[in-house]
Amino acid sequence: MITELVLFDLPQGMTREEVVAGMRKVAPAWRQNPELVRKNFLYDPERGQAGGVYTWPSVAAAQRGHDEAWRKRIREMYGADPVIRYFETPVLVDNAMQQTIEAADVA
Repeated sequence: MITELVLFDLPQGMTREEVVAGMRKVAPAWRQNPELVRKNFLYDPERGQAGGVYTWPSVAAAQRGHDEAWRKRIREMYGADPVIRYFETPVLVDNAMQQTIEAADVA
């Protein structure tokens, strides 16, 4: 299991309301991705950035979710290329679901 950190710069003057509206708009599509374990949307008004923290079964699954078509949409919508980092995630604690998930459980 891996965690993917995605960040991109927002256009100058974009409001929190606009950013959150965009998140709400794409959330249903992410719910339909069978490989995605979890996504947390991110917003940093001080740095003018947004993005997400994703949990996937593998880097390959993350790359399928964030293919060139997705990167192009980010560039068109926000005028910036996303910066992506991957982290191995051996164990995930989810208190809302009252679960501890091990990487072997997701593979």
